[in-house]
Amino acid sequence: MSLLRVEIEAALEHFALSVAFASDARALGLFGPSGSGKTSVLEALAGWRGVARGRIEIAGETWLDSERGLCVPPARRGVGYVPQDLLLFPHLDVEHNVRFAGARDPRLVERAFEVLEIGALRRRAIATLSGGEKQRVALARALCAEPRLLLLDEPLGALDRPLRRRILPYLIRVRAEFDVPLVIVSHDPTEIAAACEHVLVLHEGRVVAQGAPNEVLASREVRGSGEIEFENILRGPVVELSDSTARVELGGVTLEVPRGALALGEETLVAVRADDVLVATSRPLGLSARNVLAARIVRVELGAEARVLARVGAQAVWIDLTEGALRELELREGREVFAVIKTRACRVLSSAKGR
Repeated sequence: MSLLRVEIEAALEHFALSVAFASDARALGLFGPSGSGKTSVLEALAGWRGVARGRIEIAGETWLDSERGLCVPPARRGVGYVPQDLLLFPHLDVEHNVRFAGARDPRLVERAFEVLEIGALRRRAIATLSGGEKQRVALARALCAEPRLLLLDEPLGALDRPLRRRILPYLIRVRAEFDVPLVIVSHDPTEIAAACEHVLVLHEGRVVAQGAPNEVLASREVRGSGEIEFENILRGPVVELSDSTARVELGGVTLEVPRGALALGEETLVAVRADDVLVATSRPLGLSARNVLAARIVRVELGAEARVLARVGAQAVWIDLTEGALRELELREGREVFAVIKTRACRVLSSAKGR
């Protein structure tokens, strides 16, 4: 039995929405260009958008079955929602905005304040908060509604890129700390790859690709002309610390990264740009790069630029290179190579607490 099973058809302004999928992911991403139908899927899940035909099940409970004439009203679905404009109450302070959700257990409120690190903001007026602080307050309020499903519509879309990267770890913590499945809409592949376990790529109301974010979002079909800036997202526990660096276990190999505030044993996520990874056909010597990792090529793509997908330990890593380098190195599926990555090219996104 899948955690979330959806089949919906609806007439939209410019095209017909026809989406069907089943997912066991605790965090599911919806990715695609503006107007592709992502928000319409969220609205159907919440019960705010009528559909011509469909079926929606979550954890074995049916919310919609058009053949049986069943449609559970939005108020009974128990859906939490964080829209792009957040919809915080300007006349209430942070504490009362969060408590407005009506959590029955006061411990849930305190846990939301702790995980999202907004305890110091309790008495602040909404107008005095930064964009990132407002995002965390909106997330806390949605969690304190005790939802069975949490829908996030471009939750970081109103923030500039550096601030989005600082807020992203909080999305990851919400997934780790709270027992509620997430559906996240985003135009940012790094957000989807870091926060989600499964992604659906939508185009004109249809699912055109789906699977593990690290693999799907960098594929030629999705990346297209290269307009999407993609970063590999690698995850694992910290297994070693030194004064300035840490080593992260990737499943059979370890990656050296800047230490920052990492602690031994913590699960962490690391972003590495595809064009910051080099390929060597034999183990190189005398390099300043600290990471020389055994890898196996599992996919080769040619287009405006060449790229390969390599398996490094238990992780998938995309590597950008020129077509000339691809030919001269005789790179092909199944070839054993070495992935070379500088420590400073590894950007630690978060220390993911909890599970």
